[in-house]
Amino acid sequence: MRLSALALDYDGTITQRDVLDPSVRDAIAAARRNGVIVLLVTGRILSELRRVAGDLHFVDGVVAENGAVLHFPASDYTTVVAPPVPDGFHAELTRRGIPSSAGQCLVDLNADDAPRVLEVIRSLEMPLVLLFNRGRVVAMPQGVSKATGLRAALNILRLSPRNTVAVGDAENDHELLRLAEVGCAVAWGSASLRAAADLVVDGGGPPGLASLVRALGEARSLPAVPRARRRLHVGHTQDGREFSLAVRGRNILVAGDAKSGKSWAAGLLCEQLILHGYSVCIIDPEGDYRSLEALPGVTAIGGEDPAPTPRQLLRALRYPDRSLVIDLSHMPQTEKIDYIRSVLPALNVMRRRTGLPHRILLDEAHYFLHDEDARDLLDLDLNGYLVVTYCASRLPRQLLDASEVIIVTCESNPQEIEALRTRCALCPTSDPVAWSRLSELGYGQAVALPVTEEAGGQLRWFTLGRRLTPHVRHRQKYVDVPVSDSRAFVFAIDGDGPRRVRTLRQFAEALSGIDGDIAGYLQRNDFSRWISDVFGDYALADDLRRIEDRHRSGWTFDVAGELVNAIRSRYDLTADGFAAAATPVPAPAAA
Repeated sequence: MRLSALALDYDGTITQRDVLDPSVRDAIAAARRNGVIVLLVTGRILSELRRVAGDLHFVDGVVAENGAVLHFPASDYTTVVAPPVPDGFHAELTRRGIPSSAGQCLVDLNADDAPRVLEVIRSLEMPLVLLFNRGRVVAMPQGVSKATGLRAALNILRLSPRNTVAVGDAENDHELLRLAEVGCAVAWGSASLRAAADLVVDGGGPPGLASLVRALGEARSLPAVPRARRRLHVGHTQDGREFSLAVRGRNILVAGDAKSGKSWAAGLLCEQLILHGYSVCIIDPEGDYRSLEALPGVTAIGGEDPAPTPRQLLRALRYPDRSLVIDLSHMPQTEKIDYIRSVLPALNVMRRRTGLPHRILLDEAHYFLHDEDARDLLDLDLNGYLVVTYCASRLPRQLLDASEVIIVTCESNPQEIEALRTRCALCPTSDPVAWSRLSELGYGQAVALPVTEEAGGQLRWFTLGRRLTPHVRHRQKYVDVPVSDSRAFVFAIDGDGPRRVRTLRQFAEALSGIDGDIAGYLQRNDFSRWISDVFGDYALADDLRRIEDRHRSGWTFDVAGELVNAIRSRYDLTADGFAAAATPVPAPAAA
């Protein structure tokens, strides 16, 4: 992913005995020339920092007092983002003869005085905490850290922690490194911090850091890390162990038969990416991802409204904590193709410039990426694509080769299995029998293919985890789209012969008008099986099955009414046909 911001601790990280290392200053200047925002994040009081560092214009911003004070040198704008030290605290320290230096929101002290300071805090019952930094300790308000200050500064600059590298050396840098996408500890600093960091900067002092800063500025991308702290928890393996994927900016391919749970799996991944703070842009051809709007920072656009133009889309994604679902379900297929082919290049340009969105999901990708021009629509050097398809063999070879994570739900097409097996040809698992078992996967089951690092070179079977948001079929996707006569639901009606119902709206209308005996349908689970087998809406089928089960158990209730309400809870049936239906549906004969 793109590097947008570099957060550097001051004392001991880029300085020696209060003096900023010249090589680090030069490296910071070079990084800023390449468009990287550089912030100092320090426990120093701002006035004290000015005294030792001089002119602060060599950086874009300062987070001082361990996260409590923000300063932007170019505009000379300063703001306080934490409560002040309570009245009387500094006076009590003075009365007890404890040397201290007060800022706006913290008091700086010698670490040896920590027990006496703690006694002052306890006796005055003040909401303060002690934070150690080598030989010093600060008393400051609860809940304030370098991480809270950095987050506030990044929000002002409209940047994301997910595009940030942080570097520190001591105890008060743990939260700072944890917030950033990549947290680095210097080799000459705290052993505890080195153990917790993503990367350790080699060398015996600031000149070693200067090399890293210069390299990051030239690359404008986040460095690779040996282990990722953020993980996507996707389910449990057959032995009950949790199965998760490291978040590393890899391309992810989700493949499988139609109605096998691909969108559920992709939605599960998107949920967790969003909750980890990543900006996700979901191109949703059939309206399967609108329920993600229930998550913080997610907006669904399109649908019944016009889809956003590329210019409008780029404006909507200017904020790093926002994610978008672009619902194209009301758009004709030919227009979808043209639209997606105009949007993907625009998103690529934006990602190159700003690093946003962090991930792009494209569902039904086989319709839009199947020809020779498709490879020009994707910027595979940036990675970060999540592609969903039932026909992986139609995708560009470059995309298949660049997919480092491949998740497969049920796959019954031998040609598709062979295409996926070919992609994994260099992996140990090549047993045709094992691959053929991809067709045996049930709904809610999946396999991580051997190219996926976490699969350990094997076909790793797992059960998909639960989602926070429901997978709701779009209200127009099946409501009025008829199925073939052979897949219609047949109501047996006296006198007129069988009546075929071919849409969900007609099905709900038929149930709403029924005053005859439907016990036979309920006894055989006909209603739930039809929803499951024909529409693939397994969640709705489960709801209907529970109603059928209650009826068989002898409960007395309005069965038809509850069936219709279950459908209404997942689909909008208030449009013309259902609300204004004027012709009653004849009651069916006993089944």
